[in-house]
Amino acid sequence: MERTIVIIKPDGVRRGLVGEILSRFEKKGFKIRALKMIRLSREQAEKLYDIHFGKSFFNDLVNYMTSGPVVAVILEGDNAVNAVRLMIGPTDGSKAPPGTIRGDYSLSIRENVIHASDSIDRVEHEVSVIFKPEEIYDD
Repeated sequence: MERTIVIIKPDGVRRGLVGEILSRFEKKGFKIRALKMIRLSREQAEKLYDIHFGKSFFNDLVNYMTSGPVVAVILEGDNAVNAVRLMIGPTDGSKAPPGTIRGDYSLSIRENVIHASDSIDRVEHEVSVIFKPEEIYDD
């Protein structure tokens, strides 16, 4: 079993899409191992997106991610990283196929509803930015 992290971004929370998005993952068979709603600090957002530091969109991305609450979720299942990335679709919602989360709900490349880790290494880093070990459920 593999774990990944998903973050429903401020636009997804604001638009009331949390339940719909989480239900898609549960219906697919993923187990929720941790879940919380938080407002990211600037420091957390900068750490979360550190791979984009120095790029032209970095500050806008950090400002957006700190503009309202997000819902962070650790999901567990077979091939979780890749399977979840397929479910959410490409970053640019206008290019995401219908049936993907971004294809169905994204408003723009910036307000694209959801974030998901793109590799096992990033999962560990991103989980450490948002969750404490004791907040993760293991049975």
